[in-house]
Amino acid sequence: MENFQLNNGVLMPKVGLGVYKVKGDSTEAVVWALKQGYRHLDTAAIYHNEELIAEAIHKSGVKRSELFITTKIWTSDLGAKTRTTFESSLKKLNTDYVDLYLIHWPTGDYLSSWNTMEDLYREGKIRAIGVSNFESSHLKEIMNHGTIIPAVNQVQTHPFLQKDELHDFMTSYGIQHVAWAPFGRGNKRLLTHPVLKDIGDRKGKTAAQVILRWNLQRDIAVIPKSITPARLEQNIDLFDFTLSEQEMREIAALDLNQKGFIDSSNKLYLWITRWIR
Repeated sequence: MENFQLNNGVLMPKVGLGVYKVKGDSTEAVVWALKQGYRHLDTAAIYHNEELIAEAIHKSGVKRSELFITTKIWTSDLGAKTRTTFESSLKKLNTDYVDLYLIHWPTGDYLSSWNTMEDLYREGKIRAIGVSNFESSHLKEIMNHGTIIPAVNQVQTHPFLQKDELHDFMTSYGIQHVAWAPFGRGNKRLLTHPVLKDIGDRKGKTAAQVILRWNLQRDIAVIPKSITPARLEQNIDLFDFTLSEQEMREIAALDLNQKGFIDSSNKLYLWITRWIR
């Protein structure tokens, strides 16, 4: 598996496995993914499956030192609860450190949480700290407040929502862009788009693989979610082909800036997330 180097020198696999909504009956799919070469697992406290991830790692036989584990703090736990919430995640994951710890959404007392995360980073309990769903204004606030520039910002990114301006801002500060929902949360219009299908046909790949490769060539890491072995295999089979400059331009032309309700610019959504647990 190829890696991106984060701004503190830590290596992060370019492709990870998102485990949102992965529950107990899907543990074996995570085990299978680890045995096939996945080394980055992306979970969160709000997914309520950190213990499942620990079980899958144990069953797989893969050494902890070979893995890159990401988890996130939910909005209702920001502020004074940060350290205890982090320690709870460590216990559930059955590990004494995480590779990447993120603030899930830019709402609530995230500045206070960032202070605690910086402390945990300096204590060696977190290898890299970052954020998720932050826009450039939120990133500026974090950087003006803290002493450590976020290593990562996870944001929804796909050909219908390309995030070019935010991507350029993050690149200028060495913040690694990670794409969640790279398939537009299973958007059939995206996965069957003729431009993506035609490119895939020429490469002997699926439209989904073209989307993932497009992200990688923009220096964006991806964390697609699947529990289907065939799709899991396809989602890491991305390093034996490249997209031409013309093909990259064709995909760039698909941008619709299609945000939807789940977006950090939606103040109503952010307010609602503060009370979900």
